[in-house]
Amino acid sequence: MCGLGCKGGAVKIRASAGSVRIRIALMGLGQISPLHWLRVVGLLVPLAVVSAGWDQTVARARNDSPKRVIHGPNYRPPYAAIVVDDKSGLVLHEVSADEPRHPASLTKIMTLYLLFEQLDGGKFKLDTPLQISPRAAVQNPTKLGLKANQTITVEDAIRGLVTKSANDAAVVVAEAIAGSEEEFAKLMTLKARALGMASTTYVNASGLPAQEQITTARDQAVLGRAIQHRFPGYYRYFATPSFHYKGVEMHNHNALLRQVKGVDGIKTGYTEASGYNLVSSVRRDEKHIVAVVLGGTSNAARDARMRQLIEDHISQASTQRTVAIGREVNGQPSADGQWALYLASQVLRDRMARLYGNLNSNGQ
Repeated sequence: MCGLGCKGGAVKIRASAGSVRIRIALMGLGQISPLHWLRVVGLLVPLAVVSAGWDQTVARARNDSPKRVIHGPNYRPPYAAIVVDDKSGLVLHEVSADEPRHPASLTKIMTLYLLFEQLDGGKFKLDTPLQISPRAAVQNPTKLGLKANQTITVEDAIRGLVTKSANDAAVVVAEAIAGSEEEFAKLMTLKARALGMASTTYVNASGLPAQEQITTARDQAVLGRAIQHRFPGYYRYFATPSFHYKGVEMHNHNALLRQVKGVDGIKTGYTEASGYNLVSSVRRDEKHIVAVVLGGTSNAARDARMRQLIEDHISQASTQRTVAIGREVNGQPSADGQWALYLASQVLRDRMARLYGNLNSNGQ
């Protein structure tokens, strides 16, 4: 997929080509009378403007088609990471955890959060058919290959999102809930704020490249914890190893599900601007951590870094829950605002613990 800055290069190249064509056309006209010269220039200038406009239109059309940039050995997307102990709320590791990054297909975690909310509230059922619009059907790969004016069930859409990371299914869900992807993105951002994800803004449901769509490693850890505490039954879909749809088997992009003990989800993501992203949830020996890696240089490098973070920090996690789960208040499911307060209390607890630890290490 084309990274940021591709379009400008195409336009500049074609603008230069247009200038060359004009200079060639003017060569050899030195013997023409000044009056005739002015007439020729008067004709060429509008043609040059039209040519430039046409070239930019062609460039835009070509750049609108799906492309995958083959990055070289110097590809270094901005990196960030965080590891959170779910039972204590303490941050076990972080690097640039509050720096803005592009989420790529981690965006679909929020898309699924809003869909699980609809299921939990009884507005949808797993067998509810969702209409496939022409706009949804023409989304760029990765996709299920949905056909316009047909339907897909809610459950198949969920499975397509967690395994294939299907962009067409993401738009189907967005339109079913909010009427349009644009309106759905507004709901996504509002939900992010309600969950305490203050540094995240969504502009689409899939994670396809968008300059304004940003998040942080810390916010993704918040979401990764929130979705499994709020919807433990539906969260299990993130562990789906493969999915058959219309005779085609699709394997989950999250290879760690099959390779690392205790990994139960949740989502991968990639664009040229974001690099290779991954949110992982790991339950092992009564311990539970949620880890985020953003900006890997390849699938393999990202997965290797996640494995290292898991093995380095799972031993530091608590076996006893010292903070409330936050999913229920007085026996009832908590509202998102209550969840945000719960997370804020954990952040305060984490910072106090670090301050106390630093004071002790300095002998104070």
